[in-house]
Amino acid sequence: MAQQAYMTETDDGGSGPEQPGSGFRRLMNRFLGGWRGDPRIWRRGLLLAAVAILLALVMLLHSRIPNRVGNLGSLTETFLPWLGLLVPLLLVLGLVRRSATALIAVLLPAIVWVNLFGGLLTDKTGGTGDLTVATHNVNADNPDPAGTARAVAASGADVLALEELKASAVPVYEKALAATYPYHSVQGTVGLWSRYPLGGVRAVDIRLGWTRAMRATVGTPYGDVAVYVAHMPSVRVKLNAGFTARQRDTSADALGEAIAAEPLPRKILLGDLNGTMNDRSLNEVTSQMRSTQGAAGSGFGFSWPASFPMARIDQIMVQGIEPVGSWTLPRTGSDHLPVAARVNVNATTSATRS
Repeated sequence: MAQQAYMTETDDGGSGPEQPGSGFRRLMNRFLGGWRGDPRIWRRGLLLAAVAILLALVMLLHSRIPNRVGNLGSLTETFLPWLGLLVPLLLVLGLVRRSATALIAVLLPAIVWVNLFGGLLTDKTGGTGDLTVATHNVNADNPDPAGTARAVAASGADVLALEELKASAVPVYEKALAATYPYHSVQGTVGLWSRYPLGGVRAVDIRLGWTRAMRATVGTPYGDVAVYVAHMPSVRVKLNAGFTARQRDTSADALGEAIAAEPLPRKILLGDLNGTMNDRSLNEVTSQMRSTQGAAGSGFGFSWPASFPMARIDQIMVQGIEPVGSWTLPRTGSDHLPVAARVNVNATTSATRS
């Protein structure tokens, strides 16, 4: 029996064997055929184009959004990376509308987003470092403080900071961490555990009326390092008040002043700042220190909420020290993820601000 050949129309009007992929080409030709010669492709989708331009402007000029009304600027900056999800949505809508104007306009927010956050998508981890640090908001209502302590100790951190320590749970953490960390200090609701000796331990006043920040000198084999542990006041999003963060902002200013006055040149900040590196209200801190995630991480390193992380509010920041790696740790009984970083205390190159 003669083999039947499937035929397809050739350029000269005849027919020939159907080529691989010709079905896809016919589908694309059918889709694009509605665009060719249609002057409406430039008039359709003007609203989509306007939305795309507005999105680009919000991301590009986020620092100009005022905080006077409900701290709208800080709220936008907290979730700024997520605005990128609107780009593929606008792209799909532009294709559905068959609007050349909308598709061209969508390029603007795409370019702005890549310029702002594209660097976080690459793996910047490099080197082994000589000190590993970690921080974790353990949650005052943590149902398993002992298990949480063992989990973060297993990270291999040489220096560990814990925040939101409930007084009744402190002995549990002390017992669970004693074998790994011979030195520790708890000040109010924050604590620092270390493999290396601690000195110069004191509470840091961040203008709250109670202690949620501390400072200590860690005597590493590579030199003394000033380590700060802080837990900034919580922020809330309320329908009638917007993004309420005045107390957090006041504490951030006080913390920034304390770090600026620190005489030791090598500094590490560990803690829950209840804000991201993009949030202008943390500028007193972020302007003088370098984020380990931004400098040596891979991805955004979102740490909260643990069930579906949407923001990096738990920070490890350095000054005079070179970060070489940064990552999040597995979930514990807390509503935050622990975060860790490797740094080079003995670096010969100067750490630059980011």
